Amino acid sequence: MSANHALAEEEILAATEAWLTKAVIGLNLCPFAKAVYIKNQIRYVVSRAQTPQALAQELHDELLLLQSSNPDQTDTTLLIHPQVLTDFLEYNDFLNVADAMLEKLDLAGELQVASFHPAYQFADSAPDDITNYTNRSPYPMLHLLREASIERAVAAIPDAADIYEKNMTTLKALGLAGWRALLSKPSK
Repeated sequence: MSANHALAEEEILAATEAWLTKAVIGLNLCPFAKAVYIKNQIRYVVSRAQTPQALAQELHDELLLLQSSNPDQTDTTLLIHPQVLTDFLEYNDFLNVADAMLEKLDLAGELQVASFHPAYQFADSAPDDITNYTNRSPYPMLHLLREASIERAVAAIPDAADIYEKNMTTLKALGLAGWRALLSKPSK
């Protein structure tokens, strides 16, 4: 690995962790994230893929790795791919590939893929709608999750069904200026 690539990877990981701690955990956008973060059960992978095909192969490998890993060691994986699927529409189309791969590997119902992208946009929302930021990450990424972990977390949170609405309310109150200020604060 070249020094420039190592530095770029460090910067990508630092930006991802800052987003995770300040926004996802800090704003409680995902009440399940804090536990796996504190327990160091998140696997961070910065992909070198430059084509959707290469990313699909990495996704395949990471799904199998997560499935075979001890959940106490690795409960979830963030597959960050800064060089491919930077266009949101292309990324969104790729999610069909991810779902098909789960089916092909017979992992549907065991694992799932959640989507995060710097230009994430919910259907029927304007590009600058603050509610899109619930799924906006510093780089395109695929979040690989264990269904069993989600089920346990949902069972432990009495109002889990209300998370989406709470997130929309939180982001509307924060606004775009507040979001930018939050992410520009130095990490602790």
